[in-house]
Amino acid sequence: MSGFSLSSEPFTLARDCEAVMVPQGETVSLPAGQVGYITQALGGSFTVYVEGNLFRIAGKDADALGKDPPPPIEVPADATDADVERLCWDQLRTVFDPEIPVNVVELGLVYDLSLEQREDGQRKVYVKLTLTAPGCGMGDILVDDARTKLEMIPTIAEADIDLVFDPPWNHSMMSELAKLETGML
Repeated sequence: MSGFSLSSEPFTLARDCEAVMVPQGETVSLPAGQVGYITQALGGSFTVYVEGNLFRIAGKDADALGKDPPPPIEVPADATDADVERLCWDQLRTVFDPEIPVNVVELGLVYDLSLEQREDGQRKVYVKLTLTAPGCGMGDILVDDARTKLEMIPTIAEADIDLVFDPPWNHSMMSELAKLETGML
């Protein structure tokens, strides 16, 4: 079984690029000139197939693939906590497991999200996140991706992501959309 399909897009890296092996989570450097296929481009990051392996490339390195990076997030000056919380949920909807084409919110992996106003006017966001399986090799990567994407929101100075396993995740936590997308409906 190959790691790419007929709908995968070929690429040649324009420069050296940091990538994360899937599912091991090990960070490697792919060299300029490396060829492969983009198998998934969701949430501002890319899953690529190179020489029999899958890798995740962050959106900040989109240019190496010949793609545009995600646009910066804007927050109105008069944004309320409710406005910023909605942006946090939107950002979490851009966090994808490189092997599953469904975001962590629709998968039911986000158990809780809350904001705290800091004395300096900035905000701190707390998130409880779980995994589809406790041994998932992408756990640290998903936590880091969630933290990075939340801290991209203006006024969010800090994102505290707590990886939890209680209650254990199960398929019933998935949205109808996620079940449909994964063929579990």
